[in-house]
Parts: sequence; C-alpha cells; structure tokens
Amino acid sequence: MNGFNIGIIGERINPGFKSTKALFENQDLAGIQALAVKQAEAGARYQNVNIGARALTDPQWMARVIEAIQEVVTTPLSFDFPSKSVQEICLSCYDPAKANNELPIVNSITEHRWDLMELYGKYQFKVILMASERVEDGRALGNKTADEIYSTARRAALRLKNEYGMPLEHIFIDMSVSAIIADTEGLNRSTVDAIKHIGADADLKGVHMMGGLSNIGQQLPPKAADGSDLKHCLENAFLTLTVEHGFDFVLGTPWRGYQRLADDHYVLTTYKNFLEQKGSNALRAVRKFYKA
Repeated sequence: MNGFNIGIIGERINPGFKSTKALFENQDLAGIQALAVKQAEAGARYQNVNIGARALTDPQWMARVIEAIQEVVTTPLSFDFPSKSVQEICLSCYDPAKANNELPIVNSITEHRWDLMELYGKYQFKVILMASERVEDGRALGNKTADEIYSTARRAALRLKNEYGMPLEHIFIDMSVSAIIADTEGLNRSTVDAIKHIGADADLKGVHMMGGLSNIGQQLPPKAADGSDLKHCLENAFLTLTVEHGFDFVLGTPWRGYQRLADDHYVLTTYKNFLEQKGSNALRAVRKFYKA
C-alpha cells in the first residue's frame, strides 16, 4: 500500500470527518476504539486525537477518549489542540507504557505559540512544529517564501534542541501544503524548495518533515483524465518530488496508500509545470488538470 518510506499519522479521530463527529456526538467510545484499531491495523505510526471545541468545555470526556483509545491500541498518540491547559490534560492522561514506551506528540507549536513548551520537563513529548508562521517585531506573520519557511523551521528546531535538550528526531516540521486551486503566490513551490533546504542542512539532520496532503487538491474535480483519483495523484506527485529530500511523514488516512509516480505521469508533469508559474499563469496551469 505504501510505495514510499514514510510514516502515517492517522487523522481520522477528528470531528472534521462526519462519521467521527457522529461518534463524538453519541459518545460512542466503542466506535472510537474501533476507528483507532482500524488505523493501527492499516499501519498508522501515530494517531492524531482531536475532539474539537469540546476539549475546552468537557476535559473529562477528552480524558475518557484518550484512555479508551489506549485500551485497544499501542500506537502512540498526537494531541491536536493549541491550548496549553488542554495539552496538559492530554499529557497527564497518556500512559507511555501502553504505547511501547513511545512518547506522545504535542501538535502543534509555533514561534507565536511557544507557551506549550512550558510543559516540557514536567512531561516528555515530541512536537509538531509549524513552519508556516514566524514572529517578527512581536507579531505573527505568515511565511510565503522558501527562505522564510526554512529560516523559521531552522531557528525554532535549533531552539528546541539547544534550550530544551530535545533530540532533533523528536521534532516534526509541518510544511503546510497549500491548495493549488488558489495558489497564485507560488506557495507550493516555496514549500517544495524549503523541504530541499531543510533536507540539505546538516545542522537539522534527524528532524522529520510532514504535512497534511488533503488540501492540495481541494475544489478540483475528483477524477483525472485517465479516470484515476486526481486528488490522490496530486498527493503522490508532491511526495514524488519531496520524499527524496527528507519529507517522511504524512498526516492522513492510513489505508489510503501512497505510490511514487512515473516520471512521465501526466499529473506529475502538470504539477511540475504548475510549480513554475505564478498569478494567472498558475491558474491556467491548474486548468490543465481538467483536460482529457
């Protein structure tokens, strides 16, 4: 199923999926456990846990969800909440012994949301580090160029290593893959180039690079000209260009499977052409995906 040497962080325990939202609304712990087992059996290396806004209003429910998942799988968990108080509850509930002594992941920190690192020491964990924004003059600014993304990732990763003693292997840099349908500023090209910069930086050897690939094909037709899954082909095109440079984890659905595309695959060649364009030329390049 997986043609690349990449790990999958299972994304399905998230109310963004209608079927999972129903499980949460019905407080169906058995259903959530079955979903966790399905992801584990499909090869998930970690499982992301996000129960939505209810985490702030009903922390005991969140604790029950975490404990229920750990009753049935040994997959380490990733806790997907921007709140320090919520993360502390998650970390206090997590039992490493039930996950083969693997540490959990805090998802996610940014330079502007560094307070989550105040938990480090009392708890041990890995982190997902967002490279999509930086702090400049006390303000959070979005990164658009490859250099901005790379510089932010390097600065924050080395801060984690030098100030907190965190091994680089415990850092997952989220490269924030963008939808191509609205990408007139070359954000996809910036992300691909930043991955190359990070992968070539000897000081960052050991860090993981990851991203949620489902955004890349948003609002495009479901099928490619040859009848294949266009959105999935785009995900595979992105991986074909980046895995060799160190992109090694995907936040995704474990049973989806990923395969390297042949050099002459038309989705790959069209995506490469798209990466070279900006503005209206980029939108014209996207239209090529519609053509039979």
